[in-house]
Amino acid sequence: MFEVKWLYEIILAVYGLSLIGYFIDFIQHNRRANKIAFWLLSMVWLFQTVFLLNQIFVERSFPILTLYDGLFFYAWVLVTFSLIISRLSRIHFILFFTNLLGFFILLLYILTRAQEQWQGRGIQLVNEILITHISLAIVSYGFFTVSFLFSIMYLIQYHFLKEKKGLRWVWRLGDLSQLDLYSFRAVTIGLPLLMIAIILGLVWAYVANAEFYWLDPKTIGSFLVLVVYIIYLLLRILKGYQGRAISVYNTAAFLILLINFFLFSLMSNFHF
Repeated sequence: MFEVKWLYEIILAVYGLSLIGYFIDFIQHNRRANKIAFWLLSMVWLFQTVFLLNQIFVERSFPILTLYDGLFFYAWVLVTFSLIISRLSRIHFILFFTNLLGFFILLLYILTRAQEQWQGRGIQLVNEILITHISLAIVSYGFFTVSFLFSIMYLIQYHFLKEKKGLRWVWRLGDLSQLDLYSFRAVTIGLPLLMIAIILGLVWAYVANAEFYWLDPKTIGSFLVLVVYIIYLLLRILKGYQGRAISVYNTAAFLILLINFFLFSLMSNFHF
């Protein structure tokens, strides 16, 4: 079971990387990211198909006889549809969110099966998912922090240029358009990481039978941070906000992140 455990972890890691690639393509229309995401998702589909064929022809059981077996088949169907959609259509919105749902379902199946059949190994996998949940959330906060710093640098540079103050060191902050672009790219990477982290946390709480508080300050704060940065991307992409306006918003968003990380963590009943 040790090898199976590691194989499932590899599948989830590859699937997560594929999600990030599709999200970058969804936001930035990045064809290179789309191509990498497609091949990563193809690897996930290949692994799933091998498991499916093994269950049908070796174990003589079609994976729809129980609810949790049905989850695996459901996830396989979603991945299959995603690959077909990615080849036949350029509707990036449906492609990303189909895979986000497929990742959630596959994760739920793997952790549920681990708890029921793998005993000690299953508990270890569930605990590793919790560690991954926390790690990804902190890494996403790291990207948001970098984005915030670029926004601050933009605002400082903008201020001195507007005031026409010739401080030589100010020019070392970088070009305004570059600072704005780098800030945007950091959020583009951080947001899908936070989405995956939240999904991992929700599934872990369900499978581990942990006492989960929807009204816990840290839980509410995490969803608030997610929504705030989704709004950032919507303002940037749909409304065309750039430069000073979006930098000010990004600075305010980071303050909400800090409140969630420090204040809400102290008020939380089960988060650190």
